[in-house]
Order: sequence, then C-alpha cells, then structure tokens
Amino acid sequence: MNKSIPTYTLNDGQEVPVIGLGTVGIKGAKGVNEVLDALDNGYRLIDTSTNYNNEGMVGEAIRRSSVPRDQILVSSKLPGAKHKYEDAIQMIQESLYRIGIDYFDKYLIHWPLPKQDQYVEAWQALVDAQKFGLIRSIGVSNFLPEHLDRIIEETGVTPATNQIERHPYFTNKRVIEYNKEHGILTEAWSPFGREINDLLENEMIASLAEKHKKSVGQIILRWNYQEQILTIPKASSNKHQRENMDIFDFTLSDEEMKMIDSLDKGLDGLVEGQHPNEYEEFD
Repeated sequence: MNKSIPTYTLNDGQEVPVIGLGTVGIKGAKGVNEVLDALDNGYRLIDTSTNYNNEGMVGEAIRRSSVPRDQILVSSKLPGAKHKYEDAIQMIQESLYRIGIDYFDKYLIHWPLPKQDQYVEAWQALVDAQKFGLIRSIGVSNFLPEHLDRIIEETGVTPATNQIERHPYFTNKRVIEYNKEHGILTEAWSPFGREINDLLENEMIASLAEKHKKSVGQIILRWNYQEQILTIPKASSNKHQRENMDIFDFTLSDEEMKMIDSLDKGLDGLVEGQHPNEYEEFD
C-alpha cells in the first residue's frame, strides 16, 4: 500500500486507499499506458468490471508495472447476466483468468436487478468465492437498504463496501447513512457526474475552488473524503490523476460541506436515470 495515501479499514480488516482509479472507457494499449501512469502516480486501487470489457487491459498493466502485485488492489464486478449461483462462480473464475491474477482484492455485484430476484443467490456465490480464496473482500454496487437488509438476513454476511452513484447533484444520503450504521464503506462512482451534466462548471463549487486554490474536481473529492467515502474517479491524463490525489492539504468547513450538500436534486440528479429498483444490466 502506498503510505502517502490515507486508507479506510473495511469491516473484514482489509485496508483500502481512499481514492481508486475508475477505468470505465479505458481500453486497449492506450488504456494500459494510462493505468501504468496511474500506478506511477501512486494509485493502488484499480476498479474494473466485466461489463467494461477491459479486464485484459488491467491485467497487462499490472504485469508491466514495477509495483508488486501484492501492493495493487484489483476490484471487479459481477454482471447482471451471471446472478445464478453456478454462473457467478464461473464468472469470477473467468475474470481472474482474463486479468491473469489468482484473487480479487475486492469484488462486487454490479447491480441488484430486483425484478430478476436473484441477487441473494449471487451474494451467496460471492460469500463462497471468498471462502474459496478467490476474493479478499466482497461487496455490492447500487444496492438500496432493502436489498442490503435481505442479503444480510438471508446469508448472515454484511458487505464490506457498497459502490453507489454519489455526487453533489445526487448526494444519496439515505444509502450512505444506512451503510454507516451497518459498518459498510460507501464508494462513490461518477463523483464528477459524468459529461452529461454541468457539475464541473457549477458556479458555487467553482467559488470554493478559487477560495481554496484547488480545482472543482478536487473540491468534490475532498467533500467525499470528509464524509469517509471512497471515491473512484476516472482519470486518464497524468494531470488529472495527480490532481485527484492532491486533496489532503486543505479542509472544507462545515458550512462549505452544507453548501455542496444543498446542490442535491434528488432523483432528478441521477446522471442517466439508473434507479436501482428499475435498472436492468444484462450486457
């Protein structure tokens, strides 16, 4: 673990850095170089998914990197088409073969897909895969409290993390509070809201950035950090990778935190309208 990056301790004892590298859309030879840059810039958590179609790229970057494998945390996700128990176990194995590693440091169910009603079965597969030594920490993504209640009640196992949509236009406070109450670390995907909204041009956040002599992105990452949330920003350029790591030399006041919270738009703030009770991911 890179000691210059603060860490969170999961409920299973594993330490994870407070910022990871999101890899959605990062692929091929260019992607290998971008992940290598990230590792050189101090990133130690690489977040991928079977549905990103780039697990091979991540594996190639790990093999080429001078950073030892045991210092790199690799996280991936189970696709919606593989929620049945045997399918899930095989998918985890196949993903490991694709990346070329012996175990995942963290592995998540990508979406609950409650209409299909197989997410408990999928969770049991992750529980067993952890026992088999295929995964160090198991978690979920986009799970609401009712989904979490059910998998905990039916398996007796609480996820280590829950990766959810979280940015100033969709603060997702209800899920975050549930996670905290149950010892689940919240991870934030799309912390900058993606390119389809104007979050990075928001005037209020820009004023805070000017005050603190930081970028808008750094303000958003610091806002998450002060809420004890692990952020997974995508950053392909050296400049943005380094910028995203440079958030530990200033503090937002309570008033400034509330100002950012006030930007919440509720469900209207969802970047692509992907509500966990409705969205079905089968690609």
